[in-house]
Amino acid sequence: MSPARTAGHWLISFTRYLGDLTLLAAETLRGIFHGQVRMRLIVQQIYEIGYRSQLVVLITGAFTGAVFATQTFFQFHRLQMDTAVGPVVSVSMFRELGPVLCGLMVAGRVGAAMSAELGTMKVTEQIDALRALGVHPIDYLVIPRFIAMLISMPLLTMECIAIGIVAAYLVATQVLGVSEVYYLDNMLYFTGSRDVAMGLIKGMVFGILIVFVSCHQGLNAREGAVGVGRATTEAVVVGSLFLLVVNFFLTMTLNIFFPAGK
Repeated sequence: MSPARTAGHWLISFTRYLGDLTLLAAETLRGIFHGQVRMRLIVQQIYEIGYRSQLVVLITGAFTGAVFATQTFFQFHRLQMDTAVGPVVSVSMFRELGPVLCGLMVAGRVGAAMSAELGTMKVTEQIDALRALGVHPIDYLVIPRFIAMLISMPLLTMECIAIGIVAAYLVATQVLGVSEVYYLDNMLYFTGSRDVAMGLIKGMVFGILIVFVSCHQGLNAREGAVGVGRATTEAVVVGSLFLLVVNFFLTMTLNIFFPAGK
C-alpha cells in the first residue's frame, strides 16, 4: 500500500473515530437532560473515580512539586534568584504540571478500569441484556461516569496542585534554605485567580476526554478477552495522547483569556 493511501486510510479512520466520540457525547448530553439520572450510580462512580484515585494523584503531585522546586532552585541559585522558586513552581503547577499529570494518572487508572468494565459487559452480552430490559446503556453506564468525572476531576486536579505546592515549599525552605518569608510573599504575589481558573478548566476538559474515550473503547470492544485487553490498552494510550494534544491548544487559547498574573 502506497504512503498516500496509508495516510488517506488513517485520516478516514481518525475522522470516523472523532465522529463516534461526538455522537457518544451528544447522546450523553441528551440523556442528562431528557433521560433518567441515577444518583446512586453517580455517587458510586464518584467514590471509584474520585476517592480511590486520591492516593496516586497526591503522590504524583507531591513528588512533582518537590522535584520541580529542586531543579528550579539549582538553576536560579546561580543567578541569585532563590526566592523566585515559589512563583515559578506555583504558576507551573496551576497552569500545566498539575492538570496534565493528574489527567495522565487518572487516564491510566480510571480510564483503563472504565474500558475494561464496559468491554467485559459488551463481550458477555450484558449490554444487550440491559437493552432487552428496556434500560438505555448510555443512561445506565455512561452518564453516571460522565457526571462523576465532572465532579471528581477538578477536585483531584486541585488536590494534586495543592500538595505539589506544599511539597515544593517544604523542600525549598526546609532543605534548600530559601527564605520562607520571601518565598511565600513572591508566590502569593505572582499567583492569581487566573492561574486557578486555568487549572480547573483544564482538569474538567481532561476529565471529559478521558470518560468519552474510555467509554467508547469499552462499548465497542469485540473478540472476547483479547478484545477487552485491546480496548483497555487503546483507552489509556488514546486518552493520554488526546490529553497531551488538547493541552497544547487549551494552553494557547486559555492564555489569551487568562494571561499570567493577577
